[in-house]
Amino acid sequence: MKTLDEFKKFILKGNVIDLSTGVIIGAAFTSIVTAFTKGIVEPLLALAGGGPQPKLTIPIMHKLVEVTEKNEAGQNVTHTVNKLIELDIGSIIGAIISFLITAAIVFFVIVKPMNKLMALADRNKPEEAPSPEPADIKLLTEIRDLLKNK
Repeated sequence: MKTLDEFKKFILKGNVIDLSTGVIIGAAFTSIVTAFTKGIVEPLLALAGGGPQPKLTIPIMHKLVEVTEKNEAGQNVTHTVNKLIELDIGSIIGAIISFLITAAIVFFVIVKPMNKLMALADRNKPEEAPSPEPADIKLLTEIRDLLKNK
């Protein structure tokens, strides 16, 4: 029962709610970034690459692969095909660009304004008065000073 109570306390903490809200908003925001990347960034990359879709790959090796297809008579026919294995650098660059766009938007739309609001809230908050010294510390300080003077 103690574990269940501990779990309830963990789930009902504000941090968990904030985090789950952030994940949901982030997932929704992904579609905006994807649309921006596909609608604006990829066409600009295509202009630079000269084709409709820039394919930035690095060939690694050729590999013989067996492929099974149906012929005109409906029978399965197996034959060997020479397949090129390559690294797709273009998709990695696209993912990095997408990440940087997401990070920039989150920073300038959420983090920076939130930091300004927090700074304004801190500036408008009255300063706390220093807490009074406890009586026993004051008394011990006086005793120490008296002993020094003797």
